[in-house]
Amino acid sequence: MSDKKKDDQKTKGSVSGKKRSLSKAQLRPGKLCSAPDFPYHNRELSWMDFNSRVLEEAFEKENPILERLNFLAITASNLDEFFMVRVAGVMDRLHSSKRDLPDESGLDAAALFRRLSEKIHEFSKKQYSCFNRSLLPALKKCGLRFVRVEDLNKTQRQHLDRHFDKFFFPVLTPLAVDTSRPFPLLANKSLNIAVRLSKEGEDIFAVVQVPSILPRFVEIPGESNRCFVLLEDIIISRLSDLFELYRIKACCPFRITRDSDLDIDEEADDLLVEIEHSLKKRQRGDPVRLELVARCDEALKNFLVDMLGVENQEIYEVNGPLDLTFLSRFSRLEGKGLDELRFKPIVPVNPPADFFGCEDIFQAIREKDRMVHHPYESFDSVIKFINQAARDPKVLAIKQTLYRVSGNSPIIAALIKAAENGKQVTVLVELKARFDEENNIGWAKKLEKAGCHVIYGLQGLKTHCKIVLVVRSEEDGLRRYLHMGTGNYNDSTARFYTDIGVFTCREEFGEDASSLFNVITGYSTPPVYHKMKVAPTGLRNFFEEMIRRETENAKNGLPASIVAKVNSLVDPSIIRLLYEASQAGVRITLIVRGICCLVPGLKGISENIIVRSIVGQLLEHSRIFIFENGGDRQIYMGSADWMPRNLDKRVELVFPIEDEHLKERAFGIIAAMLSDVLNTRVQNPDTTYELLDRRGKRPHNCQWEFSEMAKKALAAKRTVVDEENRFKPLMGSSGGAT
Repeated sequence: MSDKKKDDQKTKGSVSGKKRSLSKAQLRPGKLCSAPDFPYHNRELSWMDFNSRVLEEAFEKENPILERLNFLAITASNLDEFFMVRVAGVMDRLHSSKRDLPDESGLDAAALFRRLSEKIHEFSKKQYSCFNRSLLPALKKCGLRFVRVEDLNKTQRQHLDRHFDKFFFPVLTPLAVDTSRPFPLLANKSLNIAVRLSKEGEDIFAVVQVPSILPRFVEIPGESNRCFVLLEDIIISRLSDLFELYRIKACCPFRITRDSDLDIDEEADDLLVEIEHSLKKRQRGDPVRLELVARCDEALKNFLVDMLGVENQEIYEVNGPLDLTFLSRFSRLEGKGLDELRFKPIVPVNPPADFFGCEDIFQAIREKDRMVHHPYESFDSVIKFINQAARDPKVLAIKQTLYRVSGNSPIIAALIKAAENGKQVTVLVELKARFDEENNIGWAKKLEKAGCHVIYGLQGLKTHCKIVLVVRSEEDGLRRYLHMGTGNYNDSTARFYTDIGVFTCREEFGEDASSLFNVITGYSTPPVYHKMKVAPTGLRNFFEEMIRRETENAKNGLPASIVAKVNSLVDPSIIRLLYEASQAGVRITLIVRGICCLVPGLKGISENIIVRSIVGQLLEHSRIFIFENGGDRQIYMGSADWMPRNLDKRVELVFPIEDEHLKERAFGIIAAMLSDVLNTRVQNPDTTYELLDRRGKRPHNCQWEFSEMAKKALAAKRTVVDEENRFKPLMGSSGGAT
């Protein structure tokens, strides 16, 4: 191939002809720069530790086999997003003037990229070891097999050929690569097959895209086992039908992951149009990873490397099928006996005990504050709240924030109905919610069309708080009803994300909510809130002051402790203050599902800090904060993690739990989590994690306990009603007892 042809094809393989590759200088071993003055574990490396904990669940033989497949799929999906955003960000640092500046952990860009690359390559090997050595044999024992095309018998092969001719062949498009046909711009995360062909002794290259609209695996009739063949294997077996005039010398499945972090001009005249334009660029971002099937033909590998402009550190050769996310769909396979190969489902109770017997949800909230724990208690209570507000003639206005919603959202439907019924409906739809931008744009347009007043977010900030405000006209004047939560208004993820929501109509909370929405929708000056703690104006100060107070209490001999449950702990200032609190004698327990940059258990620094991570059947998502406060414990919940972006660059909401009954219930939730021995891992001073020692302990699973608690609470309410009605006289038509 001539140099001119190569240059032409390279230009087509990257964005606007600009190829981002890493020079030898940028890929030097790197160095640990001047260390920070306190221990700080690198964020990216800590995230890889989290994904490794998820992978451990795929290895865990006590988990049902189909759930183990799903855990492996989750690690693959997590890693895709990690490359598209975080690894791409590290590579950007390598190209910037800041490449030699250390991060909080003391690593410069080159050192971090090297360590990250080593860690991800090792992780990838573990993924495929899990798939090949652990999961496939276990599947086979259960009568489920992935088979190769060449292993099919004659009858099965005939069945497959008929299926291919009817359903697959018309969809496939072979793409030759030559002078007149440049290397195609392949979509992010798409699966493809590179082909080396020969005609008259000359090598020619081509690409066949594996269509995402086709099923990734096909079931083939078998005698005793259920047999499945992967789509790419089927296509490879019939490549000769796509290239009839050429001899096929080699082929190799491959997959590209691209930089997908959007560069949005928030000062654009129309933010919605700007984001729509940026979304189109996402599919054309620079490659940050090239995945190949192991033992790929060397000429094909060189061809792909040349076309895509990737370096050795960005190439991942795997011993198995690419894109293991397909295992998520496979884990939902239907058939006789397959439910036994899954976790027993956690079914939400409906109604939640706090709303049992409450036909009028507004009356129920007037009586007392209410709490709902998802998914153990149904998300329908939140939907009912908005639906009743949409229908109620006394409701004047509904205001809500939306960060991520489902594809067929009943929340959106209720807001649209409210607008059609003449309510003043104001909705902040966060268009910058990563990887949900397109979905949110669609909902924003539908809401606007229905007559809702839609806000797209605030310039320079993401709106991540979870709140609904309903304004209702009542006999004694206007009353404000609130729902505040730790999770998104997404009925789909509410089935497997653990979150907590609180309903209240307390006046001070209502005033705070009105002030918050005035800030979001207008030009109001951020107020002094009565109860709520709001980022970016006051949440950081609140948390820092609360930690300092515990530190002072410990120094003065008063009871002092902190319990915090977050998804991620990254913020350096918070970490520094936690170290100082530990050194003063404050007992600190952190439940951190994902990234944790704090290092616990270091003598003289963090020996009073314990870090736990709960990874189980459900995704832990709630954020809860408990401060001992000298013996008068205070508890807060909300949407914010302890990360700089949550405290400084987002609109976040944290709120106190003040009702005594709800406080005790919330304390009980944390106590149950701290008693978990099946889902919990503890972080060691060397930043590794290990499962709790279960010897001599009850096999306690907090997620299953919460499910049982929800059932028992509802059953207790029903029992009380049954007791009250047991001796209730039956009245005749005349009004007397019969």
